[in-house]
Amino acid sequence: MAPPALQLVPFRFDVTPPVGHSLCGGWIPPVASVDDPLEAIGFAILGAGKPIVVCAVDWTGICNEAHMQWRQALAAAVDTTPDRVAVQCVHQHDAPFACLETDRIVRRENGLPPNLDPKFFADCLRRGRAALQAAAQRPRRITHVASAQAQVAEVTSNRRILGDDGQVRKNRSVAPGGDDVRHLPAGCIDPWLKSVAFYDGDRKVAACYHYATHPISYCCDSGHVSAEFVGQARRLKEQHDDPDAVHVYFTGCAGNQNTGKYNNSDNKENRQKLAQRIYEGMEAASAKLQPEPIAELSWRTFDILPRPRADLDAEKIQTEISDETRRVVQRNRPAFALAWLRRCAQQMPITLSALHVNQISLLHLPGEPFVEYQLAAQARHSERFVAIAGYGDGGPWYLPTAEAYTQGGYEVSVAYCTPDVDATLTHGIDQLMRQA
Repeated sequence: MAPPALQLVPFRFDVTPPVGHSLCGGWIPPVASVDDPLEAIGFAILGAGKPIVVCAVDWTGICNEAHMQWRQALAAAVDTTPDRVAVQCVHQHDAPFACLETDRIVRRENGLPPNLDPKFFADCLRRGRAALQAAAQRPRRITHVASAQAQVAEVTSNRRILGDDGQVRKNRSVAPGGDDVRHLPAGCIDPWLKSVAFYDGDRKVAACYHYATHPISYCCDSGHVSAEFVGQARRLKEQHDDPDAVHVYFTGCAGNQNTGKYNNSDNKENRQKLAQRIYEGMEAASAKLQPEPIAELSWRTFDILPRPRADLDAEKIQTEISDETRRVVQRNRPAFALAWLRRCAQQMPITLSALHVNQISLLHLPGEPFVEYQLAAQARHSERFVAIAGYGDGGPWYLPTAEAYTQGGYEVSVAYCTPDVDATLTHGIDQLMRQA
C-alpha cells in the first residue's frame, strides 16, 4: 500500500562522449562533433521501502558488468540496493555502446578500436551518483498518478519483410536502399505512445513516455553525436509542459521496429519531422491524463539467465576477433558475443523489474526485445495499463520471438540466446505482473 508520504527525486546529468570516443560499439566513425548532447534522466521514489530508481540513458546500450556498475552507482547515491534500480538505454546509434568485458577483449587485439574509454565511463558513474545525491536533498511530494496513450502516425514500421515462404527476404532500412519496400504495409507494430505521470496534487512532477521504435533518422557515417528525433521530441515537451516537471523517454520493445517506411536517411530534414510526430503523440497523450490519488505502489523483480546459443563457440569467436583480414564490424561484434558467453559462465542473471502504481505497470526489460513481447504482455494483462521499456541490460543483444527464429533475418543472426528465450522472458514478464 502507498505510504502516507511518497516523494520523487528528479535527476539528470550529461553523458555526452568526448571527441574521439567510439560510437555504437566501435564499428562506425568515432565522435567528431556533437549535434546535441546526450543525457541520463530519471527519478528516485522515496517512501515505499528502500528507494526505487528509474533512469533512461541516451546511449546505444549498456551491457553485462557495465550495466551492473551503473545500477550500483545510482543505488549507492540513495542508499538502496541495485535490484531496486532500472537503467534503460534509449538506443540512439551515434552514441556509446558500453561493455567493459568487450572493451577488455578488443584492447588485446591489433587494429581494433576500443569499445569505450574506461575513464569516461567512470566519470559518468561519478556524475550520476553526484547528481542523484544532490537532487535527493530536494525531494518533491507525489500524491497522484495518471496514465494515457495516443497513437503516433507515420513513424514506426516493422523492419522484417517476409516473403511468401514465411522467411525474411529483406530488412527494411532507413537508408536510401530501402526505397523498394516503402510501399509495403508497416507490418506488426505498436502505434501507441504511452504516458505515465506523477503529481503533487494537480502539479505535474514527472512524466514518462514509452514508444517502440529504433530511434534512427540518419546516423553511423559521420561521428555526429545526437539524441536523435526522440531526444528532440523530449526537449520540445520540456519546453511546452510544466517547467518544473522532469520528462523521461523510454524506447519500448523495438528490436524489429524502425522508421524505414517513413524515412530516408538522405533527407536530413526527416529528423525534425519525426521529432514533431513523436512530440504530437506526447501532447495528445498528456491531454488525456486524469490524475488519481496513489493508493498503492510497489516494486517487483524477477531474475532470468537465458541460455546462450549452442553454436556460439568461444574458441571460434576468438579466432574471428583476432583475424586482421576481417572488417572491424566483423571483429567487434563477435567480441560482444564472447562477453555474453563469459557472463553466462559466471551465472550472472538479468534482473527484470516492474513499478506498479494503482492499475499501472511500468516494466523494464533487457536487450532488444521484439515488439510482439510488448503486444502480448499488454493483451495478457489487459486489466492494467502496461508500459514497457526495453534496452536495459544489453548483454543478450536481440531477443526475437520463437517464431522469428524460424524466419531468419539479421536480428536472429546476432541474437545470442536460444529460441527458448521466448518462454523464459514471457515467464519473467508474467511473474512481474502476477505480483501486481
